[in-house]
Order: sequence, then structure tokens, then C-alpha cells
Amino acid sequence: ELPPSEFMQVADSTWLVLSVVSNGREPSSGQATGVTKIARSVIAPLAEHHVSVLMLSTYQTDFILVRERDLPVVIHTLAGEFDIYKEESGECVPVTCDDVSNGFLKPKPTTSPTLHPVQSPQTRFCVLTVAPDTLPAIATMLIDVLFYSHSPPREAGAGSQDLDSITFFAFSLIEGYISIVMDAETQKRFPSDLLLTSSTGELWRMVRIGGQPLGFDECGIVAQIAEPLAAADISAYYISTFNFDHALVPEEGIAEVIQLLQQRQESGR
Repeated sequence: ELPPSEFMQVADSTWLVLSVVSNGREPSSGQATGVTKIARSVIAPLAEHHVSVLMLSTYQTDFILVRERDLPVVIHTLAGEFDIYKEESGECVPVTCDDVSNGFLKPKPTTSPTLHPVQSPQTRFCVLTVAPDTLPAIATMLIDVLFYSHSPPREAGAGSQDLDSITFFAFSLIEGYISIVMDAETQKRFPSDLLLTSSTGELWRMVRIGGQPLGFDECGIVAQIAEPLAAADISAYYISTFNFDHALVPEEGIAEVIQLLQQRQESGR
């Protein structure tokens, strides 16, 4: 319904959403959560089969977006590890490999993915949710933060490799559940009794992936971050955007994360 505009870019692919459910079992308190929880079982296999993904972590769960044309490869890749269902008229219907055998492409020979540079600004972030019925109470503040409070973005590539701070505010509304990521200073502008966070109230630091806009045709970008963090049992909240990817990790673990990613960069050269 959005009118064509010279100010709006639209990727040429249609994307489908994968939601990974672990049979209702909650992860143990000592287990890594977020994108690292599905790194080995979903993200790495898709990267090996040259499937590009967009990741969207929310307060409640994680979603993986894949291009519609890649669906046959996705199902063939994941069918050995997962029971796969599709939604039809609000009902979940089992999917088998036979349903998508036409058009299945065998994976190309595995090549090493490009390792993109990572930047870690000093900004501290909060991961929050709000009850839907309280949204009107903060709507004016949300609109101000989303559209009016920030300075125009710098041209791609104009910034230094070591950012002191980063402008980042993410709002998602999925099936009635609201997730918000904002920096700790912005959080102070909102009524504290309406913003819900984890019982620990932990703060997060960000790793931004990519020295310039990444595009949508490359695979393995999420795996570049998720695999080493999964191996170290470090939780991560991951958000892909039109230009860059962003991983948030608990503040106390940022030094270890940077060291792990630097080691991966060096080993990949």
C-alpha cells in the first residue's frame, strides 16, 4: 500500500519467516540463548547451503527470514533436524521434502564466507517490552524518538572504525508482542513503570557487522558471529537491518566477544 517513492528502497526478494520452537522446552538458566541457541542447528547449515538469512531477535523469541525462492533448499537442509510445518488458514500443516522437491538445488561447493569487519561502540543498550494496552501512554515519546530526536545518519563509510557511540532504536510488533531496543540514555526519557525488562535488568553492548552496507545476496554473515559465540555459550540478541547486522551481548562479556571475533577474523585470512 506504500506509494512508490524515490526516497524508499525495496529489496527485490520476498521473504518468509521461520520460527524455531523447541517442543515447548525452556532453556536452562546456564544455557546460551538468542541467536546462539540456533547457531549450529539452523544458521550454520543454511550458510553451508548458500542460503542468505535475515535475523530478527525479539524479547520473546527469534525469527529467521529466508527468501521465498530459497525455500526448497531450506526445507531439504533442515528436514533432518526438525519437524517442519507451514501455516495454512491459521493451521499448522506438516511439510515434507516431497512437497518441495521440484526446484530443489543442490548446494554449490562450499567456499569460505567473507569475514566482515566488526565495530563495538561504547553505547549501552536495554532490551525491553511493553504491555500492548500501555502503548498509547508512550506513543508520543515513541514517535519523537523514532522520527525526530536523532541527527541524520552519516554517509556510509564516513565514520571511523572505532565508533564512540551509535544511533540505534529498534521497535517490533509481532503477533501483538512488542520488543524495543534502545540505549540506556534514551530509556531514561520513558516512564520506568511501563517498560518491562528481565529480572536482572542487564545492559547490553553492541557489535555492528560490516564496514559498508551488506546487501542481501551474501550468506554466512550471521554465522560469522553466531558460531563462535555459540561455542563459548555466550547469549546474543541479533537484528539484521537493511544496511548492517547488529549483535547485542551482555555487557560483562563484551571483551571476550571482541577477542573471539578478532581471532576468527585472523584465522580466516
